[in-house]
Amino acid sequence: MTTSATPSTAAPAASTVLILGGRGRLGQAAARAFAQAGWQVLAQVRPGAQGAALPAIPGVWWLPAAVQDTPALAAQARGAQVVVHALNPAYTHKAWRDEAPALMEAAVAVTRTLGATLMLPGNVYNFGEGMPAVLHEGTPQAATGFKGRLRVQLEQRLAAATRDGGLRAVVVRAGDFFGSGTGSWLDQAIARELPRGRITWPGPLDVATPWAYLPDLARAFVRVAQERHRLAAFECLHFAGHHASARQWLHSFTAIAAEQGWLPDAGALRVGRLPWPLLRIAGAVAPTFAALAAMRYLWSTPHRLDNTRLRALIGDEPHTPFDQAVRQALADLGLLAPQARRAALA
Repeated sequence: MTTSATPSTAAPAASTVLILGGRGRLGQAAARAFAQAGWQVLAQVRPGAQGAALPAIPGVWWLPAAVQDTPALAAQARGAQVVVHALNPAYTHKAWRDEAPALMEAAVAVTRTLGATLMLPGNVYNFGEGMPAVLHEGTPQAATGFKGRLRVQLEQRLAAATRDGGLRAVVVRAGDFFGSGTGSWLDQAIARELPRGRITWPGPLDVATPWAYLPDLARAFVRVAQERHRLAAFECLHFAGHHASARQWLHSFTAIAAEQGWLPDAGALRVGRLPWPLLRIAGAVAPTFAALAAMRYLWSTPHRLDNTRLRALIGDEPHTPFDQAVRQALADLGLLAPQARRAALA
């Protein structure tokens, strides 16, 4: 059942999760994963979001409420033991500066009121341009850009909020998201022209970086939530995901393009490079481009996330085979013919 009513009419559930930003890509992936695992899922959306405009996810109750209205939100989410912070500002520096700290404060406030555990998706921005090839939870965080420094500050704020015993929190750090819809590098740049036989790659073809297939990451969130009693008041865990270079992406794209009839006559996909200098110039009038240009180093710096501590807690990571994850991600974008979409879902 999916409803926008309060969950008082729902069947009792062993565990309840509140997802802040339930309508976003991570929010929806987390809602599905928790619901499939038998949790009662309360998904916060902005006031005014109604019925047909909300995705139909079995087992999810939508809560139209302002995230900053702690009393109202906590009242609607009474009994939630876990809160997932899936709220994200627009990608500009201004939006992050103006909104990200306030969203963190709101998440901390409602989690504290509920007496719950707060789960935050982290990223690799914290480690800066000089980051080593293997990133552990204890790797020094030497952020070199605005977004990285802000992410460090937000995590420090979260850690500080746990010190009085009124809040527990865990950061699950992952690489670039893909899958579960639009809004990633995959649809905005890399595979945008795939049906025309071309991809655009932002960095060197042989540099491997971490990628998080969102359904896998969401299932990892569920399993960490189920084991949260084994964690300290504040913890950070690394989700390894897929460690892939452009070569691996090309292999998957080529197989799919051949099936779809997208391959050029030469029999190989054309590979274009992202025009970073133009992106920087455009950033003077388009703040999103400026923010993206500042992260160029991530594409030329080999790195991966070590998940030893995560595996010690939950066992093996949820892990969809790479080719299958790429195929499903493209299906989620509506790029594949119906037969190929059915194959991706099989």
